[in-house]
Amino acid sequence: MIGALMLDIAGTTLSTEDCDLLQAPQVGGVILFGRNIESARQVRDLTDHMRQIRPELLIAVDQEGGRVQRLREGFTRLPAVRQFGLLYAQDAALACQHAENCGWLMATEVLAVGIDLSFAPVLDLDGISHVIGDRSFHASSEVVTALSLAFMRGMKRAGMATTGKHFPGHGSVLADSHVAMPVDHRSYAQIEQTDLQPFLQTLHSIDALMPAHVIYPEIDMQPAGFSAIWLKKILREQLGFDGVLFSDDLSMQAAHVAGGADARILAALDAGCDMGLVCNQRSAAQQALDALHDYPMPNQARLERMRGRLGQMSGSSLDLGDAWLAAQQQLANFTEQMSACAAPTAHDPQHHLDPTVYTAPFNA
Repeated sequence: MIGALMLDIAGTTLSTEDCDLLQAPQVGGVILFGRNIESARQVRDLTDHMRQIRPELLIAVDQEGGRVQRLREGFTRLPAVRQFGLLYAQDAALACQHAENCGWLMATEVLAVGIDLSFAPVLDLDGISHVIGDRSFHASSEVVTALSLAFMRGMKRAGMATTGKHFPGHGSVLADSHVAMPVDHRSYAQIEQTDLQPFLQTLHSIDALMPAHVIYPEIDMQPAGFSAIWLKKILREQLGFDGVLFSDDLSMQAAHVAGGADARILAALDAGCDMGLVCNQRSAAQQALDALHDYPMPNQARLERMRGRLGQMSGSSLDLGDAWLAAQQQLANFTEQMSACAAPTAHDPQHHLDPTVYTAPFNA
């Protein structure tokens, strides 16, 4: 069975401690970070080893593109999705075509190395949030909807389930939930008219959602990821969503409002999440796991729908056929076309930072 905790590992191979931990019943998944990646072959060997120990594990990564791209060496460099939004104003159909191609290419490469899913796409609006910034397709909900649907078509065509984040929207708060507690003081009606729209309009294509570590006090004083009002009443009951709910990383500063790692994982699951992520702190992951000793196992049918259609990898590097090569060329053409738009914008100072440095805190 698939457990309710997703955790991480320290290196590029499994330690004895990792092997023991992965066999705990409530461990349901592993998320990979840049420190776990050396090459495509090494990643496939790592994920194969994980499944030898625990065949039912879900293995995940953040492969959004731009500054949040864990798989780099030996993989296609993906543009920040804002680039598709920039093209959309000139040629909407072409922008959607390129977004779908990028979604397919990303998913094809991720699946080839034995990873079930990338936590993508970002459905947040490109507003005042620097931590979102160019991770968003656009400031317009209509454009985000169109491009994210295209991106998800590509993912699904490759055999990967989709995860929309960060419900109900992180783009309109300035604070970074990795290091602070963002608060959005707008009413539900105001949020529904703006940030929530991409989630509402794409819900039929979304297999999973990741709620934001943001407080919306007009709705609930708990962050969305700990809020039964957002997750059970609004998302499950009112909107009828029956996909998986993954918590955002419960080690992020904004999640500490719920207490220690044991309290955080229980708060997330009690609020309605199916699986909680505890990353970059093994002691916290162990504490969360201990708290789940007598907790009911999550909904297995939901979580099984996140299992990817894994590809084959026979050589020492990615060689995925003619369609893959054509997709790479199409992306290269797009990148060349958009090179004039690559300069940082005034409201997104992080856009120019070295991604190997700046992406380190991003867990989801």
